[in-house]
Amino acid sequence: MAINTIVYQSIIEELKSSNTTLVAVSKTKPISDIEALYNLGQRDFGENYVQEFIDKVPQLPQDIKWHFIGHLQTNKVKYIVPHVHLIHGVDSLKLLKEIDKQAGKNDLIINCLLQVYIAQEESKFGLDEAEIEAIINELPNLNHVKVVGLMGMASFSDDENKVASEFKYLQSIYTKYSKLETPNCHLSTLSMGMSGDYKLAIASGSNMVRIGSLLFGARV
Repeated sequence: MAINTIVYQSIIEELKSSNTTLVAVSKTKPISDIEALYNLGQRDFGENYVQEFIDKVPQLPQDIKWHFIGHLQTNKVKYIVPHVHLIHGVDSLKLLKEIDKQAGKNDLIINCLLQVYIAQEESKFGLDEAEIEAIINELPNLNHVKVVGLMGMASFSDDENKVASEFKYLQSIYTKYSKLETPNCHLSTLSMGMSGDYKLAIASGSNMVRIGSLLFGARV
């Protein structure tokens, strides 16, 4: 399926009023599709799979901001650290420590989002509030990561009240921790909302949405 230019431009106009960043979810999509969106002005792209991510990077313009939005295993961190703009799915202190370690080897500071468990689905990953607190307390000991926000995925549901409630819960946690300002913890990004629920997410305070199927068509 070709890039839906009209939908893309419509979404961009919609997001301008709320100062929301669009991450185009390009996982499983060919280089040509990414280039087409790039030529329309898109610079933030999200990938889920490490091997696919590192294969794509050298084939595309260097000013792309790559977001790793999938579940990241600690043994794969070293492959993405040299190329990634933002890691969305930090769901354990162990993972954050590994990102810090690999970033140190590359003399980098990697921006990260803590993934919060907000959905009532066992298939979703994420931290609870006690785990967030533990990570915040550990941050002074980490020199090569910076927590810049939170991320969450709502339930896959047609119940808008349920989804909105989950977004509002994440927004409340974001508000709580955004009062913290330490050298490596300054929350400015609340990433929630995808193709099916991004409007609800923005209404609940999201300033970064991850949209794939609306732009590229459904995954095969």
